[in-house]
Amino acid sequence: MIRILLADDQRLVRAGIRGILDDEDDLHVVAEAADGHAALAACRELRPDVVLMDIRMPGMDGLEAARRIAADEQLAAVRVVMLTTFDLDEYVYGALRAGATGFLVKDTEPAELLHAVRVAARGDALISPSITRRLIAEFADRPVNTREPDQRLDALTGREREVMQLVAAGCTNDEIAARLVVSPLTAKTHVSRIMAKLGARDRSQVVVMAYEYRMVSPGWLTD
Repeated sequence: MIRILLADDQRLVRAGIRGILDDEDDLHVVAEAADGHAALAACRELRPDVVLMDIRMPGMDGLEAARRIAADEQLAAVRVVMLTTFDLDEYVYGALRAGATGFLVKDTEPAELLHAVRVAARGDALISPSITRRLIAEFADRPVNTREPDQRLDALTGREREVMQLVAAGCTNDEIAARLVVSPLTAKTHVSRIMAKLGARDRSQVVVMAYEYRMVSPGWLTD
């Protein structure tokens, strides 16, 4: 059973999402929160598997709550999927920097929402293709990164770099396996090794590093 916390300041939105989730045999909403402070407290008390977190909330917003969850070692197993009505690049990147596992807009179809929760619970990163394209394009328009190359990237094999690009494009382990014609277990092993070599807490940190070091570019991954 996947245990879920809903964090959104609009009660009607929470009720709608809860209705979708509770209809599924493998999903269960354990609590609701109307702001970031309440979400963080509920996470520490209940240790849900997945938090569906609105970005814009009064007091502590979703991004700050996600940062605090990611920084708490006792909440290392909690996955955060950000929900917002605003499909804006700065929010996408901010959510990933905050340690979010996924990012979905609120007009997402119910089936996609359910898929996102299950993918997040497995530890996979999930970003919709439209958001991925915009995020890559936004980074391509930035000035060339002047940061010193990270020596940890030198430890990656050619195949691991390829897998890292696919992770950055929002691919799950199954999707990586299908694209590279390997088993899902092999794909998962590659991802685990990449995270270990980079010292990444989760896949979202791998995604952020791939964008910051321009390992993905517009047109690299097509639909």
